[in-house]
Amino acid sequence: MNSDKPTSAIDPPGEKRRHARIPIKSRVLISHPSFGSLLVVTRDISVGGAFLLVEKMPDISPGTVVEGQIQDDIPDRPVVQMEVVRIDPDGLGLRFLD
Repeated sequence: MNSDKPTSAIDPPGEKRRHARIPIKSRVLISHPSFGSLLVVTRDISVGGAFLLVEKMPDISPGTVVEGQIQDDIPDRPVVQMEVVRIDPDGLGLRFLD
């Protein structure tokens, strides 16, 4: 079976994601009017989105759009819109909207 999707070390066999995930830890500030701002850490990131490790889960549901910004010391830290697509005990799966 031929696939155009690149693979990564954390994508299990049979993975159906459109983009390969790369394990990386980076601090991200997410914001939403319902919970204010929350500093979290990425577990992995791809072209299409990221998984954020969240210790204290805000009251949030799939479909919610949040703003996020990398907080590490890098230049040009844009604020991006992300949609919550998955919630699990470890954190949030988010899809980049812009």
